[in-house]
Amino acid sequence: MRQTRRSIAARALAIVAVIATLAGCAPSPVPDRFAIAGGGVTGVYYSFGAELAEEYSARFGAAVTVDETNGSVDNLQRVGDGRALLGFAQSDAAADAVAGAGAFPEPLPVAAIARLYDEYVHVVVRSDSDVARLADLEGRAVSLGAPGSGVNLVARRVLDAAGVSPANVTDEELGLAESIAALRAGDIEAFFWVGGLPTPGLTELFADTPSRLLSIESATVERVNAEHGGVYRLAEFPIGAYGRAEATATMTVPNYLMVADSTSDDEVVALLTSLFDSRSRIAADVPAAALLDRRQAIFTDPVSLHPGAVAYYRDARD
Repeated sequence: MRQTRRSIAARALAIVAVIATLAGCAPSPVPDRFAIAGGGVTGVYYSFGAELAEEYSARFGAAVTVDETNGSVDNLQRVGDGRALLGFAQSDAAADAVAGAGAFPEPLPVAAIARLYDEYVHVVVRSDSDVARLADLEGRAVSLGAPGSGVNLVARRVLDAAGVSPANVTDEELGLAESIAALRAGDIEAFFWVGGLPTPGLTELFADTPSRLLSIESATVERVNAEHGGVYRLAEFPIGAYGRAEATATMTVPNYLMVADSTSDDEVVALLTSLFDSRSRIAADVPAAALLDRRQAIFTDPVSLHPGAVAYYRDARD
């Protein structure tokens, strides 16, 4: 029997409907609704989280949101108490969380599922500032980052190592967006930030307000590592970062994607499969995502890899 275009189209639509029905019957490996603990809206965590939320929503048909938070410490607390399914955290904050140290009075039941990329420690001043080195921050108005952020944790460690007591700076404890606004207005003389390159809010700041980065010298990095377990690495902001013509010494700290210990292996495998399948698309909007590498993602010491992540990396192939 000769089939008309209309009958072929009708059959095709019927097949699509059957597939959709069958797909709808299959249980999703992730919850129908969940949150990702991101960060400040002008930072990389939030941008990365927004891209992941879009990916997970499309792939799993779930209602996924990215939460604006104060950063690593806040994110770990949200993951630990179930307000978020997963979240971003610096390795130093994550190490404190599982050990019950620092901002965490008791160990949190959390685990890593991926090492993502290295974050750069930024100390930003206006170009016309007379602050030339970290020691010059003594007695100045400085934002050390929002309470509950990894930035705040790192800033205090760096100042201590540089011989500047955090008690001897006027600490505004602002998030990134507020720090940028305060520097533009002249309300603070410097601020700390820890994030991937480039951080969107800083790209805008360097474009419209003459600004520069202070160096964090090797001796300071060595002292921080001696005191806090060796998770930091001496690095440089490369030439061209934020449109700058010179390299600047700094340090980096890796960050992890975290979940609760109670997250099922199937959930973790599904989340990681989607993450790595979409990394090229995400990297188009979040350049730091281009650094995501399965071969490096397993190195999350001293934080344990979730068993589901161990299974994923064992079976996955690039």
